[in-house]
Amino acid sequence: MAFLFHKFQEAVKTLAKSPTFARDPRKLQFDADINRLFLYTSYNLLGKNAEEADAEEIIEMADKASVEVQQMQVQENVHFQIKSFSTSMDKILLRNEKGVNDPLELSRQENALPHCDRHSVSLGSKDPPTDNLAVPRQRSLSLAEVSKRLKDQVGYQLNVKPSQISHKDAGQGLFLDGAVDVGAVVAFYPGVVYSPAYHQYIPGYLDEQNPYLVTRHDGNVIDAQPWGSGGDEQELWSGRKMVVNKPDMEGSQVDNTDNFLERRNPLALAHFANHPAKGMLPNVMICPYNFPLTESSMRVYIPNVLFGNTEVNTKAFGNFWFKSGVPRNGESHVPTLKTVVLVATRALQDEELFLNYRLSNSKQLPEWYNPVDEEY
Repeated sequence: MAFLFHKFQEAVKTLAKSPTFARDPRKLQFDADINRLFLYTSYNLLGKNAEEADAEEIIEMADKASVEVQQMQVQENVHFQIKSFSTSMDKILLRNEKGVNDPLELSRQENALPHCDRHSVSLGSKDPPTDNLAVPRQRSLSLAEVSKRLKDQVGYQLNVKPSQISHKDAGQGLFLDGAVDVGAVVAFYPGVVYSPAYHQYIPGYLDEQNPYLVTRHDGNVIDAQPWGSGGDEQELWSGRKMVVNKPDMEGSQVDNTDNFLERRNPLALAHFANHPAKGMLPNVMICPYNFPLTESSMRVYIPNVLFGNTEVNTKAFGNFWFKSGVPRNGESHVPTLKTVVLVATRALQDEELFLNYRLSNSKQLPEWYNPVDEEY
């Protein structure tokens, strides 16, 4: 397997320099990222029993297939992993109906419903759930207990603790406890998703005072600040509640979907990953993941909600974004939630996770920021 990974590493370096990707800088970077993600996640999908012929086929496809084809395959590869994660979470949290005498007997459904804490006040609903939003009865486990049991199943968990970076502003960092292979989805970026049409409503966006924002290639921004470090139960989060006290949105259509989100998601901590210090290299990278909302059984484990109207699309013109009611060419008609996950760029074991922030040179860069060589 190590030999095959070396072949993939060489393919990544070679394809990154291909004239196929030599277009405008933003498109160039996106195409190169998709190419790398295609190789990494496809390698991960091969598993431990991969054969050299399989690896050669993937490398050839990465060289010849269009970015659109590779992007669709990345989506499928990531979705496969997240589906597996959701199955593991179900095994940990959902009641075994046959296990009546199980010492981990579940609390009754009414006791498992989320209470209204500071998150549900700002993002959720105080209204009692309707029948179609009933929460399955669950084991009464804390986030820490769920995290430990997930490690028993998948081989790793995430911890937030003081960063190994020596800079005074480093603060907390994200650490992998256990081992994962290259191409593994290691973390979700949780929080509120804002399309470009609603950027003006993002707290701390215009004055750059919110350190927990991440921007996708398509302009969607995720604010992880409301998520914090998670919680010890499910909560009802609603796009409807997030436009309260915003007079300039009166009369506009808002996403009224109420969703129970599992706050005990042990992997919803990507916003704690630091940028590498000088002399260090990233070991994870951002991967856009469009979660299909038709996968209702998995929805509770996707730690995101949408701000605003799901029907509003946007199109780019230079640095400006315009609202549009017409679906973009090539987009699936399946409704999706545009999220972000972190993918391992090499085999990882018991180490801090570092993510290339790619801060814009047009802004005043912070003292701790060091640009990363994209050809690492």
